[in-house]
Amino acid sequence: MTKAYNDAEFMLSEEARPLRLLSEYLEPRTRLAELNVHRALIFWGSARLRPREDDPVDEAVDFYAQARELAARMTRWTMETHAADEHYYVCTGGGPGIMEAANRGAADVNRELSMGYNIELPHEQGSNAYISDALNFEFHYFFMRKFWFMNVAKALIIFPGGFGTMDELFEMLTLIQTGKQPRIPVVLYGKNFWDRLINFDVFVELGLIAERDIDLFYRADSVDDAFDFLTDALAQDTVTAQSRHG
Repeated sequence: MTKAYNDAEFMLSEEARPLRLLSEYLEPRTRLAELNVHRALIFWGSARLRPREDDPVDEAVDFYAQARELAARMTRWTMETHAADEHYYVCTGGGPGIMEAANRGAADVNRELSMGYNIELPHEQGSNAYISDALNFEFHYFFMRKFWFMNVAKALIIFPGGFGTMDELFEMLTLIQTGKQPRIPVVLYGKNFWDRLINFDVFVELGLIAERDIDLFYRADSVDDAFDFLTDALAQDTVTAQSRHG
């Protein structure tokens, strides 16, 4: 006789979906607790953006290189300014493109601080080679993956991306706007891209959001700009938290 939890056909059935959902909650929770991972810098962006080093005549912005550099600088910063049990991890969706770039930048400094929440997809996605083995997660359910992003997120850095990136951005902004998620620094990287893509002022003009909601995010146009904003904001949050706990 096969025990129910050893029955692969049953465990992959519709009836066992609640068990699969619960496993994607409990396993990451257990692993993160064991490794004392409780805060991260979340990098989101397109899986399709690649480094431009092989195409020097292309004058487009090399977002891959900039994501890599920013992640490396943030990793170096947290190692120099925080105790080991207070480090910020660089966390991405685990795949190629901007995700790979950020994980690669973190790994350039300390691979142990490079984390990936990969998602099973029919194309594009597969864990990149720069994630710590211990922090390489694989999800089936998008909403469980989002839950774990938000559980550890202490800052968001969002590079140009497609539908998935927009989905993640607006869901997080909605949660912060409504108080369901504590306010954290949010950087939209690549000012020209974001200004061309979304006229946020229209939301205000039509009374669809409050004017103060525009301040929920910061548009950065360089690694230096994003780094200065993030480190200042995170340092202020640390001081506030310390004063709160006396």
